[in-house]
Amino acid sequence: MSVKPIFSLLILTAAIPGALLADWPQFRGPDGQGHSNATGIPVEWSDTKNVKWKMPVPGQGYSSPVISGDQIWMTSAEKNGKSLHAICLDLATGNLLHNIEVITTNDAGPRHRLNGYASPTPVLDEEHVYVHFGPRGTVCLNRNGKIVWKNTGFKYNVIQGGASSPILHDDLLLLTCDGIDFQFIVALEKRTGKVRWKQPRAHLEAAEKKRSIAKMSYSTPLIQSIDGKNQLVCSGADHVAAYDLDTGRELWWMPYDGFSIVGRPSYGNSLFYVVGSIRQDHFCVYAVRPGNGQLKTEEIVWKYSKSVPHVPSPLLVGKEIYFVHDGGVATCLDALTGKRIWQERLGGNHDASPIEIRGRLYFVNREGKITVLAAGRKFDVLATNQLDGTFKASPAVADGALFLRNGTHLFRIEAKR
Repeated sequence: MSVKPIFSLLILTAAIPGALLADWPQFRGPDGQGHSNATGIPVEWSDTKNVKWKMPVPGQGYSSPVISGDQIWMTSAEKNGKSLHAICLDLATGNLLHNIEVITTNDAGPRHRLNGYASPTPVLDEEHVYVHFGPRGTVCLNRNGKIVWKNTGFKYNVIQGGASSPILHDDLLLLTCDGIDFQFIVALEKRTGKVRWKQPRAHLEAAEKKRSIAKMSYSTPLIQSIDGKNQLVCSGADHVAAYDLDTGRELWWMPYDGFSIVGRPSYGNSLFYVVGSIRQDHFCVYAVRPGNGQLKTEEIVWKYSKSVPHVPSPLLVGKEIYFVHDGGVATCLDALTGKRIWQERLGGNHDASPIEIRGRLYFVNREGKITVLAAGRKFDVLATNQLDGTFKASPAVADGALFLRNGTHLFRIEAKR
């Protein structure tokens, strides 16, 4: 087994200076790329083995759990999406602490048959939780469950339902809003919910020639420091672009064909790894070197388009990048060249993004089968585990435990101490 705990620790500490590594404050964890340096996480479990607790989660939702201090936060929907809730469980016991109705609406909006009304993952800072429901609205609550502010002013049509998760940077809350009608990035003051800046997607001349459905996208952006300056890198329907966090000004961009991009970007080896597409429903991983304006040919280092997923995000671990197709085929590429190292079938359907814990890769399929692989250039299955239920939310790690959400419950997976 190839174990890379030092690399994981370097990623986390470099990406988030001063962060508490025990917490899981956003979609895909502290660095936004699915890495954890936690120790003692089990490789094997079942309904009766290494499950400390299994607790019901009110309502319906596919958002991943986010964790800080002694609280776990998620979102859910009731009344066919017309009642939207923030849910808080106790970290140690799983007991329900808060179930707050934060938004009510007479129009739940459209959604894809595989999506729900509460899919974007919340994000936490030291004092607050921020929950987002796409065009239905965004809400800030304190840790006692009191609503601090609410913003329901952004109207855009995501015909497959909300999916892009909010992220934080300093005093900003950043939202990606790529509908079939309007496409923009917005930065809110996290203390008030007021707009600091709003940046429409550029390159509209080309976009105007597209069908409206070809303008939608569902990706969550990534913030990365390049040459001492933070960039917001965000995949859109037909291009990926980087934005200045102070003003929203576009810094660089790269076009591609297709639409409905979901995967979150990654960064390492001085490259951004982004999911785009080469045509409708045929997705592609691009490794690009950040530049200025439209990226030049030499700044697109490689691209790979066989069995690239639509929904699960790729997972970068050192010099390898891993991903699993929605239909269950897993692939490992050389992250420097894009050359395929191995490709194997895990089986089932996959919506959750994989995570890495100290050189172990965790892949969760919709049917509750979790495959644990050793990171490295050999396909090495360490364990397969089965739980009951439908699993679409990505895993979380905190307090020496793995947290898995299915359609009705949250599991705390933990070895006996």
